[in-house]
Amino acid sequence: MAVNDAPLLPVVDEDGAPFWEYAARGELRVQSCAAPACGELRFPPRPCCPHCGAFDSEWRVMSGRGRIWSYVIPHPPLLPAYAEQAPYNAVLVELVEAPRIRLAGNVVASADAPLNSVDPARLRIGAPVRAVFCPTGPSGSVTLVRWLLER
Repeated sequence: MAVNDAPLLPVVDEDGAPFWEYAARGELRVQSCAAPACGELRFPPRPCCPHCGAFDSEWRVMSGRGRIWSYVIPHPPLLPAYAEQAPYNAVLVELVEAPRIRLAGNVVASADAPLNSVDPARLRIGAPVRAVFCPTGPSGSVTLVRWLLER
């Protein structure tokens, strides 16, 4: 399966659309409360701040660095369309700037590498990773955030 043939693509809604637009530009940004007394980061994106209730928000640039918070290696594949790439990993990455924010994805050898491009034995909780961006879907319509292991 080529990356552009990924069977599961994210559903882009109004609140999350800016996340995907920034990803398409190679930027990892997270929504934050724009209320002067709050400023809390939040993910997934939503219309109002769960901390203070304000409706104003902005999108802050993140470094793209994080740590593996959790991971699984699906055996057998959960979806038949992913069978040719098994075994592959699915990870949750906590962001360095915002440890309460965790993004789902895959650790890969390069942005456009297959999901099984990293030996599962190399994965560890707490392993440092950095974000890379991979256009996928019909005509590269969505850019996925994927993760590379840091040395």
